[in-house]
Amino acid sequence: MTFKHMKNLNWTTSLMVATLFAAAINLHADDKQGANPFSGILSTATRVEMPAKAAELISHADAKIQKQTTVDVVKAAIGLNPAGAPVVVGSIAQATPGMAATAAATAAVLVPDQVVDIARSAAAAAPAFAGKIVELVCRALPTSYKKVAVAVAEVAPGSERQILAGVSAAIPTLSNSISQVLAANPNNIPSVGDVLSHVSTAEVVAVASQTPEARGPTSGGPFITPSGTPIVTTPSSGGVIPNPSNYSKP
Repeated sequence: MTFKHMKNLNWTTSLMVATLFAAAINLHADDKQGANPFSGILSTATRVEMPAKAAELISHADAKIQKQTTVDVVKAAIGLNPAGAPVVVGSIAQATPGMAATAAATAAVLVPDQVVDIARSAAAAAPAFAGKIVELVCRALPTSYKKVAVAVAEVAPGSERQILAGVSAAIPTLSNSISQVLAANPNNIPSVGDVLSHVSTAEVVAVASQTPEARGPTSGGPFITPSGTPIVTTPSSGGVIPNPSNYSKP
């Protein structure tokens, strides 16, 4: 083999290695982006535009994948702007009320310090789903059940039974105490805060000690409704649109 042939062979080999290396880098980048297909889409929106864009992506999603789309969109939006979580959830809830609870629970796990504002924003935009919002958020963050339930009750008046049913479904150990208080007041439903104030200390301690690692809704089965004493619920209507004044400016 001549020197010229060896030189050409080395050049060809180097080119192949470089090509494979570049392909590997691109594949790795694609894998990272593929972890959440909505991160790239939402990154083109400003912080002011992002809530509406997130809501649009979910409202246009096929019904079969709308729940998973909601989870992915919320994760992407909060990953880009954590401070905007309540407004993003409120925008999604207003555009697609059926996804309000999923959006709220997903966001609550990502930014648990904003759980009250997230739950309030979701319920204000979709008050008919107040009970489901409380249920999924309390499943994700059980020890926050009281402040979540009270916050939702403030923006969804007339949904007391629905909200308390959501607490009972999320945390069955509280079901008996809640049912007893309601049974003792058949004609005058106490406020959510008053009812939950009657939950025994032992039950609260049990909730805290058995709290699993917080997690939001997925396409699988973390949110299977546990057994417990059922409470009849009646959805309410009406509500207010979340106030965007607390939204983080770009």
